[in-house]
Order: sequence, then structure tokens, then C-alpha cells
Amino acid sequence: MKAKIVYVCQECGAQAPKWLGRCADCGAWNSLVEERPVPVGAGAGAAAGAAAERYALAATSGPRLYAEIDTVVAERLSTGIGEFDRVLGGGVVPGSLVLIGGEPGIGKSTLLLQAAAHFAHAIGPVLYSSGEESEHQIKSRGQRLGVAAAPLYLLAETCLERILEEIARLRPRFVIVDSVQTVFSLKFQSAPGSVGQVREAATQLLFAAKGQNIPTFLVGHVTKDGSLAGPKVLEHIVDTVLYFEGEKHHSHRVVRAVKNRFGAISELGVFEMTGQGLRAVPNPSQLFLAERPANAPGSAVLCCVEGSRPLLVEVQALVSTSSYGNARRMASGLDQNRLSLLLAVLEKRAGLNLMAEDVFVNVAGGMSIEEPAADLAVVAAVASSVRNRPIKPGTAVFGEVGLAGEVRGTTQASLRVKEAGQLGFTRVVMPEANIVPGEAPDGCELVGVRSVTEALDQMMEW
Repeated sequence: MKAKIVYVCQECGAQAPKWLGRCADCGAWNSLVEERPVPVGAGAGAAAGAAAERYALAATSGPRLYAEIDTVVAERLSTGIGEFDRVLGGGVVPGSLVLIGGEPGIGKSTLLLQAAAHFAHAIGPVLYSSGEESEHQIKSRGQRLGVAAAPLYLLAETCLERILEEIARLRPRFVIVDSVQTVFSLKFQSAPGSVGQVREAATQLLFAAKGQNIPTFLVGHVTKDGSLAGPKVLEHIVDTVLYFEGEKHHSHRVVRAVKNRFGAISELGVFEMTGQGLRAVPNPSQLFLAERPANAPGSAVLCCVEGSRPLLVEVQALVSTSSYGNARRMASGLDQNRLSLLLAVLEKRAGLNLMAEDVFVNVAGGMSIEEPAADLAVVAAVASSVRNRPIKPGTAVFGEVGLAGEVRGTTQASLRVKEAGQLGFTRVVMPEANIVPGEAPDGCELVGVRSVTEALDQMMEW
């Protein structure tokens, strides 16, 4: 019987009976690729039956009442890296499937090799399967990182069935697959990295992780816009999705959780890239403010919160007269549309003339801030640059700015104030709605404001 041919969109996973120049579901151009599954033979049927029998133990016998189910709290396993454990929600959950993505060369393999070395020493055997590097390349990196002799097994393999065989044979306590886009299954004739191959690899590795209670880490490639490559269903299959971010020209790296079934999302871990690997940064606020110039116009310190962690970062602004007809607005680390909105509020509510000015705003250190509490820091930095007057020394700021020029309250204000006080800031300009009597740290004054003009009056001398 002739095998059925389908064309699968590599962007969204939609299928079509014939090739189309444009996907009918997501609208992507030239994204449909031919996929032809291998006919199921006697050998494949036997293998499928064995797999079904192997994982049948994990299946439930039938529906059970909610009240009759006992809550079992699994003991988390430490990776030996405190910042990594923080992002995972306190450690690795046995049987979990974690996907970590990031740009090439950002440090994904280095971080996982460091975690694998700790697991091998402290817990038990670890299997590190790589489809991109040989065993000698991984060993060379391990020697640079100081990895000593341990039950750490290296496997240079891209065949999914072969990887699953080694998992069943070794019975490791921890599995790493680097990367899932290089793994292919013999069930499909399509190239590695296609939608069918990625979906099959992730599904089979999920069965292995859940059936044998082995925590498994998958490394994923990213596209040009920074999102994980492959079908969106890949993120739905796994338990946790981590993004490894950072600028190649900066020494620090950030691991951010965007999905976590066993912990809080938007959790943040900060690392510093060194010659001996990634080093956890327990106090990232000091790292981001280490090179902040003193009494410089256009510089404001923002108290932001990433997940459950408060951070102090520097927001810089530069306003200069435009040499061309249209003024430019550029933002690095902030949403550019949000910057345009705040500039309109400054012009309308605070009386600053910015129509003919070029405005450049940057979050120093390569951090990306998405929360609205950064509004007041952006407004303060821009106003300070326009007037060429620095913000009062020892001042930190946070707050959301509305279209009417009002300063709205934000969440987790006490965490932000406490972090500013620990780093020696003597004044915190914040929304008046977040002021709670008696919560000011020793030596730190809390200044509540209700509008943009009132905030600017409190932060600088006009």
C-alpha cells in the first residue's frame, strides 16, 4: 500500500493534502514541508506493543473522586546551582520534562553540563545525549569547567529509538537531550527539526520521563524573533519552559521561566559567564548598578520585580535635538510603544516639549523590563535629560503612569522598598496608594506621589 503523503506547516503544525505556497491557518509563506510516515511493519508493531506495555503501569485504572486522592509532595532534587533551583521553583521535580531555549552560544550546554556533574556526584548516573557535539567536545568543555570523574555518561546520538534504548538500559537519575531539533525518529522520513519529528521526540521522551520517573531536560533552538523553534505544541507537552537570555557583549546571563507546572512563572535567575563556566549571582542589583555614574543627568534607578525577586536596575535616557524632519524614539530593554505613550504624557501633562527631540532610552546591563511599574523611572530619566539636571542622590523610583498623568499603585511594593533600603538608598519615590505607615526601612524615606508633575518635583530641583 502506498504511504500517505501530507504537507505540514513548520510554523503552526497545520496539515494539508497538497503543497501550498502559504499556510491556510497561520499565513506563513513557504512553510509547508512534505512528511511521509514509514509504514508500520511487524517489527514496528512489536516495538509499539512493548512500549505500550512498558508505560501501562503509569496509567490510572479509572476515574477517582477528587476527595479520595491523596496529595503527594515530591522531594525536589537540587542542581547544585542556587539560581537555577530558584527558576525551577526550588529544584528539579522527579519525572518532569523541562525545555530550555536560547540563542546559540548563550550558555545552555554549559549550564546543563554543570548541573549534570552535580547530579552525577550527589544523586546518581546521568545520561547526556548530544546531537550537535561529539563526546570529545563535551569532555573538553567539562575539563574547562572542572568536572571530575563521576557516573556521567556521554552519548553522541540523534536517533530517538537509540536514545530511548540507552535510557532503558542505564536507568539514569537525570537525562539531558541537546538538542531536541536534532533528534529524529525512524517512524518518519522527514528531516530532523520538522514538526513531526520534534513532536514525536518530545512525546516519546515525555513517556520515558513519566514512566520511569526520570527528570529530563531538552535543549531547544530559537528563531530570529527569540521564540522557541518548532511547533507550539512542544511548549504544551513539557512541564517547564525556560528561556536563556543575555547579550553576548555582557558577562551576565538571565534564565527566565515562562511556564512552570511546579512553581511560579516569571521567576528569574541571574548568572555571570566566566572562564570556569556560569557563576550564580546572589545579589544581581549590585551587578546592574556597579557602573552607574554619580550625579549624571538622564539616569534613574528603578525598583522592579521579576517573579518573586526584587531588582534594582538603571534606566538611562538621552534627549537631543533632532537633525532630521522626524524625531526618533528608540528603546532598548523596554517596549517602544510604551515609550511613545509616556512621552506623550510628559508633553501633555508635564509641559515638556519633546516633539522635535530625539529620545533614546536604555536599561543598562542588557535587562528587559516589561512591567508597568517601570513607567515612572522612564519619565524621570527623560525629564532629567531634557532639563540636564540629575535626580537627587540616593533616590530610587517605581510606579505606573496613566494617560491622565496620574501615578497608579503597583504590586509587591514592600519588596521593592526593602531591596532599595538594603542597597543604601535613602529616598524612594513611589505611588501614594502603596504607602503603608511604619514599613519604611531604617534610614530610608518613602515619598508618595499622585501625579507625574508631583513626582518630578520630588525627584529633582527645577
